[in-house]
Amino acid sequence: MGPPEERKPLRDRIALVAGATRGAGRAIAVELARAGAIVCATGRSSRVQGPSEVGRPETIEETGELIAAAGGVGTALRVDHLEPDQVRDLAARIDHDHGRLDILVNDIFDGGRYGQFGTTVWEHDLAGGLRMLRIGIDTHAITSHFMLPLLIRQPGGLVVEMTDGTAEYNAAYRHREGFYYDLVKAAVQRMTLAQAHELAPYGASAVAVTPGWMRSEDMLDFYGVTEATWRQATERVPHFCISESPAYTGRAVAALAADPGVARWSGQVLSTGQLAPIYGFTDTDGTRPDCWRYVVEVQDKNLPADDRGYR
Repeated sequence: MGPPEERKPLRDRIALVAGATRGAGRAIAVELARAGAIVCATGRSSRVQGPSEVGRPETIEETGELIAAAGGVGTALRVDHLEPDQVRDLAARIDHDHGRLDILVNDIFDGGRYGQFGTTVWEHDLAGGLRMLRIGIDTHAITSHFMLPLLIRQPGGLVVEMTDGTAEYNAAYRHREGFYYDLVKAAVQRMTLAQAHELAPYGASAVAVTPGWMRSEDMLDFYGVTEATWRQATERVPHFCISESPAYTGRAVAALAADPGVARWSGQVLSTGQLAPIYGFTDTDGTRPDCWRYVVEVQDKNLPADDRGYR
């Protein structure tokens, strides 16, 4: 059963979550639908057409089933957002079915698998680095190009660019992640600023949202744990204690989308831990992890792992 109607602040809002096959994108699609939005969720991995280059088992059809299980309304479609014709067709479908778009979430990336962390630009595999730029930058630009004409048809539209790291944290070169990863995240912040400027005359806003250390399906598998047993991973990586579920990000985006004063955030990078106390949502365990404050104050200072005071 979904929440009562009075608890569905996004009732009848039209949302597109681009990159919703797994992780934050999937959770955002589910939480927007739970809050009443009509959600179009897209991804490349399909039960029918097979997996993407990522090679993970999750499919976009499963995301559609999770939306329905949450009591939501939505459509799950196989779309490659690097292909302009496919995105143009998607925009035409949304236009035909709904006549507008209220919320656009640009979540496509998963390019970190091409990262060779700790290498210089001349040491990094060039093909993999350029592929990371294509997946993390071009997809967002292509999607906004075709979707924003639908979003500006009436005031109140919102673009959410998903990123990694706060503006303050990313001001310094992220040398551990390297040239290409750093460039993608800097570009997403700049795209947010640009769209905020261009959307303002239409009464629309653009923000960037960063999760903390998110327990995506890939991350859980990497550490050999499940969402129920994730704390076992802290035996290997103690600072994983500050991690958060994908649902935490979903709830952050749903809260922003429901805020009639969201324009005050336009052009900014916002973190889940920053937004949780403002909007009153929690992670699935009832806590409010503030990962990026923890990273700066504990992890990067090489202090012992201790999430007390950061949840």
